[in-house]
Amino acid sequence: MKRSIDRILTTHVGSLPRPNDLIPMLRAKDSGEPYDEEALARRVSQAVSDVVRKQADLGIDIINDGEHSKSGYGAYTPTRLTGFSLRPELRERSRPSRDYLAFPAVYDEFRAMFATRPRRTARRQQQAPLVCTGPVSYIGQKQVEADIDNLKAALEATRAEEGFMTAIAPTQLASYYPNEYYRTLEEYHIALADAMHEEYKAIVDAGMVLQLDDPLLATHWNSNPGISLEECRRFIAGQIEVLNYTFRGVPQDRVRYHTCYSTNVGPRVHDLPLKDYADLLVEINAGGYLIEAANVRHEHEWRVWEDVKLPEDKVLIPGVISHADYLVEHPEVVAQRIVRFAGVLGRERVIASNDCGFATASGGDEVHPDVAWAKVQALAEGARLASQKLWKR
Repeated sequence: MKRSIDRILTTHVGSLPRPNDLIPMLRAKDSGEPYDEEALARRVSQAVSDVVRKQADLGIDIINDGEHSKSGYGAYTPTRLTGFSLRPELRERSRPSRDYLAFPAVYDEFRAMFATRPRRTARRQQQAPLVCTGPVSYIGQKQVEADIDNLKAALEATRAEEGFMTAIAPTQLASYYPNEYYRTLEEYHIALADAMHEEYKAIVDAGMVLQLDDPLLATHWNSNPGISLEECRRFIAGQIEVLNYTFRGVPQDRVRYHTCYSTNVGPRVHDLPLKDYADLLVEINAGGYLIEAANVRHEHEWRVWEDVKLPEDKVLIPGVISHADYLVEHPEVVAQRIVRFAGVLGRERVIASNDCGFATASGGDEVHPDVAWAKVQALAEGARLASQKLWKR
């Protein structure tokens, strides 16, 4: 994993707006509906080439495929794993979060508003009613190989510093798909970790940096109003044990870990403060951590790192632009955020990113694609300004 040796490097969390014509094809594939396999392969290859070039043209250094082969950051996995069955009668109803209980009228209004939006900007699809009913194993070798080949081919035409690929955490999958096969949750976690490990290892062995996506770590507090902070920290510690088992055999400096608050648009008064779990976060065997740090609920948390020691062999990849706000950040604001982190951690251990993905589900863009790309440009421009200040150019 590169460091910001002579300038502040830039990256992003992973998902970028997908072409409109690609969206229905991805949804059909990942939901098990009929689709033209060859046509999809051609379209994905072109989409990846285009999105990689756009990132490079805007000045992003550490680049990925925009998740353009996936209908969602986690929704792709049923096509790559065995052991799951559709159970429509178990379609889950969302539980009220701490934030919903505090602002029910606000969230009800949001739901009504988003329900009337065009499909392109609809909120992410409800999770498929899948249940684990048999032994879990990985069958996605050809798919991940195609993803790797597409990204490698696209990167050859750029001067990117590095390529990364995203994959979902096994603990996050366990929260999506109930277990009816394994005797315990611990056994289920291990089975998912063993299966997904094949994907993780394939990405790293291909020379890419692996980014593991795991909103569950940060969202558990808000999603479970009845628990205490002590209980939440015990939950997080248990999840980290599974994650570190997952990373076995994968070099730490080839892994970056992302967690976020998932709620996106909303008051977000009940996000778990970083100070309450940062000491646990750094125990994850990853070389870098991507966290929310640009939005108004978390911008002040750069100071947490004055008290929590980030190990010397790791980097922080804070969000310096928001993913769910239509205001495009001024490059000077971006630069100020970067400089604050560099003042605490050292400039070489900071890589500039965004808070979360701009299109975590196909068609479910958090902001309009034009705004997303304007924010990416502001990220790159702000990093250049920060570099001038930090290296006194």
